Amino acid sequence: MKKSHIIAIAILAITMGFIVSTVYNTATYGNFKQAFSNPGDKYTIVGFINKEERITSNPNLLEFYMFDKDSTQRKVLLNQSKPQDFERAESIVITGKAKQDGIFYATDIQMKCPSKYNDKK
Repeated sequence: MKKSHIIAIAILAITMGFIVSTVYNTATYGNFKQAFSNPGDKYTIVGFINKEERITSNPNLLEFYMFDKDSTQRKVLLNQSKPQDFERAESIVITGKAKQDGIFYATDIQMKCPSKYNDKK
């Protein structure tokens, strides 16, 4: 086999691996109602922290309540420490799975924080 054939096969294999990994790592955007209707399926939910409820945090677990875009509140558990400026976040995006116990078990969290570039009027 020529070197060019080997390189072409290697590039093709890497491309196929990338495509397969992106297909299997996707989560469906939804809300709590959809997530709890399909427990065990991976969902990404955009919402807001309920700052009136107690937020419990230790080095390995963050427990809080959040509202989704439809104003449905659920308890969320994240097996990570509390991110910096968690309480200041305007909104959050969590990815995880709902369970039958009524708790959403998040595996990832992203925060949208107030911009320092907003006008200070």
